Amino acid sequence: MSASSAPVSPAPPSPTSSAKYSPATPTKIRMFDRHPAVGGRMATVTIAGETFEAGASILHPKNYHALNFTHMLNLKVNGPSASESSISLGIWDGRKFLFKTIDSDSKNQLVQYLISLANSIRMLFRYGISLLKMNNFIEVTVDNFLKYYESKESRPIFSNVEDMLKWSDLYNLTTKTLEEELIGLKFSPLLIQELITVITRINYGQSVRISGLAGAVSLAGSGGDLWSVEGGNWQMAAGLINQSDVALHLQEEISSITNAGGFYELNSTNGNSYTCQIAVVATPLDELAIQFTPEISVPERKLQHTHATFIRGVLNPAYFGLNAVSDIPELVGTIESSELPFTCISVLKKHDANDFTYKLFSRQSLTDVLLDQIFSIRNETMRINWGAYPHYHAPEEFAPFILDDMHLYYVNAFENAASTMETSAVAAENMARLILSRLAGQQPLGSYGLKSSTSDSNLQHPEL
Repeated sequence: MSASSAPVSPAPPSPTSSAKYSPATPTKIRMFDRHPAVGGRMATVTIAGETFEAGASILHPKNYHALNFTHMLNLKVNGPSASESSISLGIWDGRKFLFKTIDSDSKNQLVQYLISLANSIRMLFRYGISLLKMNNFIEVTVDNFLKYYESKESRPIFSNVEDMLKWSDLYNLTTKTLEEELIGLKFSPLLIQELITVITRINYGQSVRISGLAGAVSLAGSGGDLWSVEGGNWQMAAGLINQSDVALHLQEEISSITNAGGFYELNSTNGNSYTCQIAVVATPLDELAIQFTPEISVPERKLQHTHATFIRGVLNPAYFGLNAVSDIPELVGTIESSELPFTCISVLKKHDANDFTYKLFSRQSLTDVLLDQIFSIRNETMRINWGAYPHYHAPEEFAPFILDDMHLYYVNAFENAASTMETSAVAAENMARLILSRLAGQQPLGSYGLKSSTSDSNLQHPEL
């Protein structure tokens, strides 16, 4: 798709029942979660009685699957408020702020508009026309991603990640780093080193040397009109499970999966054993010790750990070389430097002039000694270590969707392209269609659509 084209975005697919992809024959679906609650990396924390997102926290306005989930489940959506859309930003290099936006406590809409206009001009002056190139780069990527919402009649079923990405013209972005891609597009080095680096460090905890598609998705997640589910995004997962005919096994981890010839035997850490016709792994395998018999082969992949630290207190302005707390931007982003102990600090809520709730992201756990330097007051501290997303590197190598010659599947193979709530939903929707097409004896479309038949007539077990 050319950069100058302006395609009309498709309307969001209409919400459907949870039985949309279910076959006509009765099935039983078991879902296992080693945690006490569903949601995985969609989770919340409670600080001083208030709830905040702790993991996957924001959604793009064109994340149509997530939007449809909220409509179908009657969930309330938190959109950006006027104050959130004009949040102040500072880019910190460990000694000084390289760039700070203008801020004001005024609630007057005209004042806020003028401040926003002034900040846009200041950013344009600093980064030049590359800002416009960045917006165009994001739009082209999003437009390509929108192909995954086309009707099922015109959209193939994909048996591997590579074909899925090639069909939407996104694959090439996984073969090079974001930095290489942007240099090739003649982006300003200053924009790459500062603003874009800040964004990739916030969203993926990594530098602009991540692969290009993950970087583009990261940039798309920095725009306006972002939203979340009131009370926590995890409610989408909980609601979908509740509306489906699923037997949910919480705090039960699968320790082994054995292909027993025509069916799978699953053994759990609770000492239970289950048999099923189809087994779908819907969690990153990278740090799990599931024993597969026979062994499976997936590319080695490391997860990027993000340490999320939540603090009720007050930042120390002296740490930033400032005189007052009010001088500290509401979002402090950082450039890529081994000397910087955190990737970002953001204000989640201002309770009063001397009482805030903050969220810090870092690659390592932040010690109490360091936190007492960064904060002048620290009333409550909570730490979470997330195996948050893949550690991206280009060219990316993808695990297969189909892990054996039968019906062992791996949804999270798509995460090496980009890891978000919506990309997981897109991969899962394709997975549902893939399973049903193979059960029906049809080989899914791959390498641009060559279809052949395959036989699954020996499948006798009705459970999923």
